[in-house]
Amino acid sequence: MRAGRAYELLVTRGGRGWRILAPPDRVDHLEVVEIDSGEVVLFWDCLPADAARMARALRADLAQLEADEFLDRWTAIESASDLP
Repeated sequence: MRAGRAYELLVTRGGRGWRILAPPDRVDHLEVVEIDSGEVVLFWDCLPADAARMARALRADLAQLEADEFLDRWTAIESASDLP
């Protein structure tokens, strides 16, 4: 099963406004939620620029990978600096 059918990406900004104008202490949250159970399976707190970069990569992998491949790849990633 494709990862996009098994999981959903939720991005929550830590404040209003664009990431370019965000205060330096703002933290955005990325959650990957299992659709069937509604449980969070992956979670990251990131700076706004890192969150945008990770969200793009997550969306691409959700569309391309199988569910088990997706989890295997993203459980090893702790921050945006770990992205290939």
